[in-house]
Amino acid sequence: MRPETCKLAGDPMAADTTEPITAAASELQTLVVVSGAHLISHLHIMVLPVLLPLIKEQMGVGFFELGLALTTFNVVTGVTQAPMGFLVDRVGARAVLIAGLVLGGLAFISLGFTSAYAWLIVTAVLAGLANCVYHPADYAILVEGIAEERIGRAFSIHTFAGFAGAAIAPPLLLGLAAAGGLSTSLVLAGLLAWATAAMVILIPDRQRDEERRPHSGSTGAAADSTSVVTPAVLALTGFFTLLALSHSAMYSFSVVALIASHQVSLAAATAALTAYLAASAIGVLAGGVLADRTRRHGDVAAAGFALSAVLALAIALLTLPAVALVAAMGLTGFLFGIIQPSRDMLVRKAAPPGAAGRVFGIVSTGFNIGGIVGPLLFGWLMDNGTPRWIFGAAVAFMAATALFAFLEDRRPRRRAVPA
Repeated sequence: MRPETCKLAGDPMAADTTEPITAAASELQTLVVVSGAHLISHLHIMVLPVLLPLIKEQMGVGFFELGLALTTFNVVTGVTQAPMGFLVDRVGARAVLIAGLVLGGLAFISLGFTSAYAWLIVTAVLAGLANCVYHPADYAILVEGIAEERIGRAFSIHTFAGFAGAAIAPPLLLGLAAAGGLSTSLVLAGLLAWATAAMVILIPDRQRDEERRPHSGSTGAAADSTSVVTPAVLALTGFFTLLALSHSAMYSFSVVALIASHQVSLAAATAALTAYLAASAIGVLAGGVLADRTRRHGDVAAAGFALSAVLALAIALLTLPAVALVAAMGLTGFLFGIIQPSRDMLVRKAAPPGAAGRVFGIVSTGFNIGGIVGPLLFGWLMDNGTPRWIFGAAVAFMAATALFAFLEDRRPRRRAVPA
């Protein structure tokens, strides 16, 4: 018999032994459930892009109309994400996360029972509203539920789970559609969110009541917000916009563009997209190691985007066989993943002391701007019979992003001196 099993219930040494184990188990439960919610959020982001060909066929609309739905999704998320952070502090992160999962599930389940284009727009609105809860709620739960010495690794796993959700979306959603039709795929995608919401209910709510109250001193907060809107931060917002545009070109319309331009099957085009997304997730982990070993984060990002632009240019100009397309898309995704930690280090470098959170919040709006503009642009290119320009546009955005990263790493910084 192991010695620890002989401890009496009232023995204080037994508490010393069991409390760390209990805390570790609770942290693991929190990390697994919250990372699972992040996986679902990225899977839901991919539902409409992956199922575009099937939705187009069922609804009989053009790619511009489908692009409008994707833009609606991003507009709603973009304008509601910052206010949702205040709501998280007011009512609690767990309650907001559960509400987001339930709403996202309802959006796609309802779309599975209709073929009306108007309801596609309604679904985009509901799903966009659901999507805005994940980052503020997820990070609030992790900060409260994970010990300080393990929070960095928890954030890394949380990010990886999001990439994994995007990577599994194409084979899962199209596999379900092949087995039971478009409605089956949409409904089951919604039910996955509801199942995850049930698991979130089981994790403890550690957010203290005083943290949910509105913060006082709004004038001071406004002053702090103004102080971080520097030329460097505004430039990084543009950088994030370019990054979002290049990424959107590669995942939103790549399947239909590859089918039209390279005459490959839906299965082959989907395999290429899956390779891109899966390799992106692996690249994030590799990029974290690289970011810790260098201070030249702008050069890392510039090199990654420059190589990605070369690969995208080959896809745009050459008619490649399916195997080569999968390899090129996979390598492009790996390079995209590798630069993510270096991208974040550039933002950290631009942030005044104590203002990293506000700066990250500002520059991240670039993702939403790119998500709004990109689908309309790429849908217009498809409707005008120029599918290769999907990848041509990605080349232009990647080249601009590479140049910006190269120059940004050489921008002189002025750090505010604490009083």
